[in-house]
Amino acid sequence: MASNTARLYRIETLIRARGHVSFKTLLDELEVSPATLKRDLEYLRSRMGAPIEYDRDLNGYRFGSGYSGPKHELPGLWFDERELYSLLMAQQLLAGLDSDGLLSRHLQPLQGRIHQLLASAGSGEAGEAAAQRLMKRVKVVSALRRPVPSRFFERVSAALLARKRLHLRYLTRGRREVSERDVSPQRLVHYRGTWYLDAWCHRVDALRRFALDAIEQATVLEQAAREIAMKRVQAEMDAGYGIYAGGAQRWAVLAFDAQAAQWASREEWHPGQQGRWLDDGSYELRLPYVDDTELVMDLLRQGEQVQVLAPPELVQAVRRRLAAAAARYGDAPDG
Repeated sequence: MASNTARLYRIETLIRARGHVSFKTLLDELEVSPATLKRDLEYLRSRMGAPIEYDRDLNGYRFGSGYSGPKHELPGLWFDERELYSLLMAQQLLAGLDSDGLLSRHLQPLQGRIHQLLASAGSGEAGEAAAQRLMKRVKVVSALRRPVPSRFFERVSAALLARKRLHLRYLTRGRREVSERDVSPQRLVHYRGTWYLDAWCHRVDALRRFALDAIEQATVLEQAAREIAMKRVQAEMDAGYGIYAGGAQRWAVLAFDAQAAQWASREEWHPGQQGRWLDDGSYELRLPYVDDTELVMDLLRQGEQVQVLAPPELVQAVRRRLAAAAARYGDAPDG
């Protein structure tokens, strides 16, 4: 027998597709008891807001005459109570990624509907109180977040969805250089509290990744965006470690001591990583990277608990950074 959620969706689909459906037809299609079907129809009306009416002349159930579309449902999906709680928690996660409430404003109608549905699972004020309590029990901490001005987020996302090109004035921080360029947006990426845009850059005729917080000006153009196959985007932009993309792929070999191995063995540093336990209780991790900038920063956070074994150029990069950091503190004090 279908789940309650799937059954409710099936009832709505049958009525929408056929215009009207008799009680017997619904029983035969759903393979449920009359009592169950009656409860489902009442749930759809009272809790989901579905404008289902019984038409005596047609001897069947249909949507009301004023019905003009699926306004009573969350787009394309039905949710049971447990799924609604999960969705509400996901909404809180999304809201926590926002810089100045942009996503929260766009999600507000959905959040209001979720609250209504959650409250209907209880009784009156008790149901609403339960929904409010849940909101207080979800906390998202975003450290080192780089906010994005809402006007840029809106323009970038609008161009992405409309498949239009963007004209950007962009600050390349590493070179402290501001440039003007037209790009064709391919996808938005959220990584470690920061939003990025993967786009085809028409100035260099290649895929590039742009940090949204480094955009100084953005204009949506009328010209259609160049379409790049998503498989190509993923292959070129996701091969390396972290947010850095492009370039020849190399493999880092790391050894975590026995203490750090308890955590490192459970962490995903990269989807393509390979790990194995060593006889002395340490843990060896192999992972691909194309640019060592972010990898070196993450390795420095591990301190003395990790050793880079290969390749030699990564070993040297970490050694130089550690030596430079130690030099800032001078010689160790006597005693």
